[in-house]
Amino acid sequence: MPKTKGNVELYMGPKEVGGPDDLCVAIVGFIDGAKKKLDIAVQELDCRRIADAIIRARKRKVTVRLVLEASYLTLNKARPDPYVPGGENEMNRFLHDAILRSAINVHSDFNPEIFHQKFIVRDGSAVLTGSTNFTDTGVSRNLNHLVIVHDRKVANTYTKEFGEIQQGHFGKLNEGHDKAPKDVVVSNLPIRIAFAPDHHPEMEIMKQMLKAKNRIDFAIFTFAQSSAIDDTMIQLRQSGLTVRGALDGIMANQKWAATRPVKNAGAELYSVPKNGNVGKLHHKLMVIDEQLIIAGSFNYTGPANQLNDENIIIIGDLESTSAESKNAQKQMAKYALDEINRIISTFGVKIP
Repeated sequence: MPKTKGNVELYMGPKEVGGPDDLCVAIVGFIDGAKKKLDIAVQELDCRRIADAIIRARKRKVTVRLVLEASYLTLNKARPDPYVPGGENEMNRFLHDAILRSAINVHSDFNPEIFHQKFIVRDGSAVLTGSTNFTDTGVSRNLNHLVIVHDRKVANTYTKEFGEIQQGHFGKLNEGHDKAPKDVVVSNLPIRIAFAPDHHPEMEIMKQMLKAKNRIDFAIFTFAQSSAIDDTMIQLRQSGLTVRGALDGIMANQKWAATRPVKNAGAELYSVPKNGNVGKLHHKLMVIDEQLIIAGSFNYTGPANQLNDENIIIIGDLESTSAESKNAQKQMAKYALDEINRIISTFGVKIP
């Protein structure tokens, strides 16, 4: 069962590799709950169960708009007979065609970099977001999370972003340069949202880290030295804070990775290698002082901050003075931290 505080739900999974929650059931259930409208922005869709839920929504007369990353719908090398199905990512094209045949409004993104969003706005009143792509591996093998918020102000923020995506606003060509969305409080939980590149999520993450008094815990897929987050971690370690994190096994060993500098500063780091059950550690998840969660689609890299379509959602406020709010924040943060602990203890290999 997810961790729920009023109108905020937090899912950690997938269940197939020991996580507490079934990510596919959460996504399908969210889509099946739509009555009037769905705006879906996701990097990749190759999960038949999720595609079936989208098509079911259209059959219920729900208005559906969908934006996907273009690179999963095309081939780098032309097939000898393009009328014969096949090639890499064929399931993406198969489901794409079925969705088109269902009279659903589908666009591929205009971004020449990476369209990395993973969110759904339902009926203008609820949002699903997180690190989970709508793929079979994303919901059954890759370590991921989801956040669902039932709140019209939060939903309106994502709806506005969806509109800009459909207009082709992205990266350095983004004409909007919108102001950051206003913070809201949902069920005693402060919520802050930031979209890349307009709102510089990297800077927001660093600001939250610099408020830490005790510890930073994280699980992250891609953590590069092109990000300034590693420099902040190094400074926090030098100030005596505990920094501990899990990294995807392949990404942690890349030349550009921030692994070694952060490790050399005294951080406790673990790699999560691919095995027969686990595909990738795909989280973009941080817990600060066991009270504040940073979640969403945002990897800790320069391109994620400057070029890609991304989002982060921050749950909590380290400066909150309300006892009721602090209690709610700590309960949610514990659920995320418990999963980071589980990943480290079950799959982690300590980096020497």
